Amino acid sequence: MLDEYEINSSTLAIIPVDDCNSKVMEEECEYLVKQSAAEIIDNSCKFFGSSFKGRSEGTKSLIGGNYKLPIVIEESRDIIFFPTASPKLNECYWISLNNLVDYQKDNKCSLVRFKNGTILNIDISIFSLENQVLRASRLENVLRKRKFN
Repeated sequence: MLDEYEINSSTLAIIPVDDCNSKVMEEECEYLVKQSAAEIIDNSCKFFGSSFKGRSEGTKSLIGGNYKLPIVIEESRDIIFFPTASPKLNECYWISLNNLVDYQKDNKCSLVRFKNGTILNIDISIFSLENQVLRASRLENVLRKRKFN
C-alpha cells in the first residue's frame, strides 16, 4: 500500500475504497493508496502547481458550471480527469479523459473501456457518464484552442 500518489499520464482511474483509502488503476498495474480520492486529486493538482479549488475555479471560468466539474491535473500533457459523482461524496470515482476509449450502458450502470483494454463497471447512468465525458471534452477543446491561438 502506498502512502501517497501523484496522477500521471498512465493513470486510468481513482476508485474510492473507503473514507481514507483508494485504488488507483494505471495502464500496467493497480495500487492501494492511503489517501481518499479527493486527497489524491488535490495533492496531484498541488504537485503540478495549483489546487483542486484553483483548478475547479479555472474550469468554471472556461466552460461554466458549478458541480461535478472536470479538472485539469496537468496542462502540458493534457491530463484531465472527471468525477462520476459530486467530489464531496466518498463514492466519487475519477476517470482519465485521455485514457478513455469508449463506454456503454450495462443495465443501470456503465462500462468504461480504457486504451489498454481494461474495463471498469461504474454505478453511474449512461446519461450522466456521457454528460461528464462531454464536459471534459469541452474543457480539453477550449484549452487546445487557447494553446494554438
